[in-house]
Amino acid sequence: MGKHKHIAVSGYYGFDNFGDEAILSVLTKELKKQDYYVTVFSKNPEKTGTKLGVHSVYTFDIKKVLETLKKSDLLISGGGSLLQDATSLKSLLYYLFVILSAEFYKKEVIIFAQGIGPIKNLIGRMLTKFALSKCKYITVRDEKSLFRLRGWDLKPDLVSDPVWNMETKEYLPMGRVGVQLRSWKGLSQKYLFALARQINANFADKEIYIYSFQDALDLEICKHFEAQLKLVNPQIKTVLKNGLDIDETIQSFANLDYLIGMRYHACLLALKYGTPTLALSYDEKVEKIAKRFDLPCSFLDDEDKLEQYFKELKAIQPQNLKTKAKECVFDFSKILSKIEE
Repeated sequence: MGKHKHIAVSGYYGFDNFGDEAILSVLTKELKKQDYYVTVFSKNPEKTGTKLGVHSVYTFDIKKVLETLKKSDLLISGGGSLLQDATSLKSLLYYLFVILSAEFYKKEVIIFAQGIGPIKNLIGRMLTKFALSKCKYITVRDEKSLFRLRGWDLKPDLVSDPVWNMETKEYLPMGRVGVQLRSWKGLSQKYLFALARQINANFADKEIYIYSFQDALDLEICKHFEAQLKLVNPQIKTVLKNGLDIDETIQSFANLDYLIGMRYHACLLALKYGTPTLALSYDEKVEKIAKRFDLPCSFLDDEDKLEQYFKELKAIQPQNLKTKAKECVFDFSKILSKIEE
């Protein structure tokens, strides 16, 4: 059956964000295994198409997006946090436009491993409810989204993050500590300086690898933090890692002894390796993954507690993390059977 189905995929793709590109890579691999013809809406269609061996059209070429939806059998929207207006109302309206257009053309829609909300805008919320009520199948990646949608009389399934299915390399710690930061309004100078001091106090003998996961948002803060570390200790060894693709990131994380990470997928990748991790929470999803794995978790304004968090970080048993990570596999069988229905 698979061969005849054409599936359109909409999400935050082609923006060089590690987490979203990793989700897309896992999803397209699974769809291609089933022999589906896949078209991805991407900010960088050439790169997406070449890298993943799929057809790709420019996200904002509305004419081509609509033509693709008309020709396809089904739309997969996700994963990630697409249906929220915390980032911007414009992005919420764009993803709703794609879903509603597919529904207008009488195409089936599957919501794939999304975090839904918060949606503050009343019209945005009404449109989201309406669009989701017409979807064939909804999967969400966290309990808050699950309860939010149940409150709207919808019946979503709770699933793991698809990135748990990503293949990793052999774990070979090499005396490196990873630090992964992103720009965030709540990240103060005072906090960063306290973090630099704690890294120096605990890991001055190791190489500090500073990771930018999306250069547009992360690179500046990563460079700034590297300078902070050098102020605290001019002798400390630092390496700034940016512009990495998915495979290079996976390879590099295989050599970390510890991770201090802000982004959700940075924490997730470290946990797949069983790498002891200190989560820096700028968002509830980071807090949730920390809770699930019993990780120390800092809230970016509690610099007085960092000393304690570093003690907890060094006491983590890697084996416990590995065992829990194995339970997080994403099960594609239900989505695939919904596509075939």
